[in-house]
Amino acid sequence: MLERHEIEAFLALSEELHFGRTAERLHVSTARISQTVRKLERRVGAPLFARTSRRVEPTALGAQLAQELRPAWEAVGAAVRRAADAGHGRTGTLRVAFAGPAAGQLLIGVAERFRERLPGWEATLREAELVDRIRLLRAGEVDLVFAEYPLREPDLVPGPVLVSEPRMIALPAGHPLAQQDAVTPEELAGIPLVRLPAAVPESFRADRTPARTPAGRPIPSGPEGGTLNEILTLVGAGRAAFPLGAQARRYHPRPDVTYRPLTGAPPVRWGLLHHRDRATHATEAFHHAAQDLLGTAD
Repeated sequence: MLERHEIEAFLALSEELHFGRTAERLHVSTARISQTVRKLERRVGAPLFARTSRRVEPTALGAQLAQELRPAWEAVGAAVRRAADAGHGRTGTLRVAFAGPAAGQLLIGVAERFRERLPGWEATLREAELVDRIRLLRAGEVDLVFAEYPLREPDLVPGPVLVSEPRMIALPAGHPLAQQDAVTPEELAGIPLVRLPAAVPESFRADRTPARTPAGRPIPSGPEGGTLNEILTLVGAGRAAFPLGAQARRYHPRPDVTYRPLTGAPPVRWGLLHHRDRATHATEAFHHAAQDLLGTAD
C-alpha cells in the first residue's frame, strides 16, 4: 500500500512538474520529494517521471497512474472532510425563506450549488410573505431570507445584490396611464399607491410607496395590501397602482392589470439577508453559491 505522503508527493509533482515548487507546496525539502518519488518508482518497478536538467515530465506509466489515482485520492479526502465536518458539527440543514415563483426557481439552483460546496448540508426552502420572513429570521426559524432591497434594519445584514431588474408600475388595465408605453415617476402623482402594512420595514415602504415624486409632488396613499395577491387585486379593481420588478409580468399576468416600465426609476434589487448574531460558514457558503450561479461574484 502507498503511504499518504507518497501519494501527495506523486500527485503534486504530476501537476507542478517541478521538484522545487512541489516541495514548497507540500512544505518539505526538495530532497524529500526526490527520495519519495525514487522510492515509489522502485516499488512500481519503472520510472514515473522523465527528468532532465531543465524539465520534469511524467512517463506514459506515470501519467496513467496519476489519472487513475487522483479521483480515488480526492474521494478519500472528501470522505475525511465529511467525517470531520460531522465530528465538529459542521453538517446540518440551512433554512431559507422566500416568496414567489421567480425566487423559488432561482433558489432551487442555488441550493444545488450549495450542496456541492458543503456536501454534508441540505438547504430547505420555505415560502412566506415579507413580514413573516423577517419575523422567522428574527425568531431563528430560518437562517436566510431572500427579499427585495432596501431592508435597513439594525439586526439584519443584507448580502450583496444578486438580482437587479427594471422597475415597473402595475396599473389598472383601464387606467389612462396603462395606454402609454411607459410611465414616469412624476406621473405617479395622479394615482394612489397601494399602502404596505406598518409591520413592513420603513426603508422598504419608503422605496416602494414613496409619499412624493422626485420633484416633490404628493402621491396619494391607497388602500392597504399585505400580500402580492392582495396588492394586485386592489390594482385590478382600479383602486391603486403599485411599483414592482419586471419579473411580475411573467409570473403574475392578470387581465385586469397592466405592467408598464417606470422610466427613470432605480431598478428593483434582490439579495439574501441573515441575522447579525447568526452568521455561519453555511450562510456564507449559500451567499457564495448564489453569487457563483448568478455570476455576481467579485
